[in-house]
Amino acid sequence: MNQPARPNLSHVAERCQMAASFRWTARLGMHESVANHFSLAVDEAGRRFLINPNARHFARIRASDILLIDADDPRTMERPDAPDPTAWGLHGALHRACPHARCVMHVHSIHATVLASLADSRLPAIDQNTAMFFNRIAIDEGYGGFAFEEEGARCAGLMADPSRIAMVMGNHGVLVVGLTVAEAFNRLYYFERAAETYIRALQTGRPLRVLPDAVAERTARDWEGYSGFAEAHLAELMAILDGEGSDYAA
Repeated sequence: MNQPARPNLSHVAERCQMAASFRWTARLGMHESVANHFSLAVDEAGRRFLINPNARHFARIRASDILLIDADDPRTMERPDAPDPTAWGLHGALHRACPHARCVMHVHSIHATVLASLADSRLPAIDQNTAMFFNRIAIDEGYGGFAFEEEGARCAGLMADPSRIAMVMGNHGVLVVGLTVAEAFNRLYYFERAAETYIRALQTGRPLRVLPDAVAERTARDWEGYSGFAEAHLAELMAILDGEGSDYAA
C-alpha cells in the first residue's frame, strides 16, 4: 500500500493498519452498530494511544479519523472530539494498567458473545484454532454493567497477567490484546472462528474430542512461533481493500 503523505498526521502506518482492521471486522459481521473499539499504544510507556472516534461505523473509519489520546489526561472527555465514554473507561484502563497490551480490540461478535453467555465460558481445545488460546484466556464472571471507568478498571485487572491474550467478558463479549495491530486482529479473527467451532460442536449434542493438555500447549506455542503469519494476514486484507479502491487509508 502506498501510504498518503500527511506531514501533519502522526503514526500514519499504524492508523492505516487500524482502519483496515475496522473495515474488515465490519465485513465479517463482527462489529455491532456504532459500538466496540480498537486501540493501539504508540509511546513506549503505553499511555498514549490511538482509538476509533465516537459513534463512527467500522465500515466508514479512515486512518485520519482515528483519535490520539492520553490515558493519563483527565480532560480527555472534555475534548470536542471525545471518545465514547466506554472506550475511555475500558481502553484507558487497559493502557494504564497493562503496558504489555499494546493493541486492544473489543467486540460483541456473535459466537464469542454466545460463549460469554454460557455459565461455563471456558473454550476447550478441540481443534487447532481453539488450541491457540489454551491457558491464555481470562474469564470475567463479574459483569457490572457498561464499561465506564470503574468497570473498565476492574476488567483491566483481569488482564494483568501478560500470558493472557484474550478475555471472555461474561455477559458482554470478547477482548483480545497483542503487541501490534496485526497480532491483535489475527487473534480476534481466530477467537471468533474458535468460538464458532465450539458452539457448533456443542449443538451436535455429541461428545467433544478434546486435545490432551500437552498437545494443546504445544499447538498454542506453535501458533506463537509461527513467524510472520499475522502480518501476512493483515497485509493481504489491506491489499484486497487497496485493490477495491477503499478509502480506509485516507
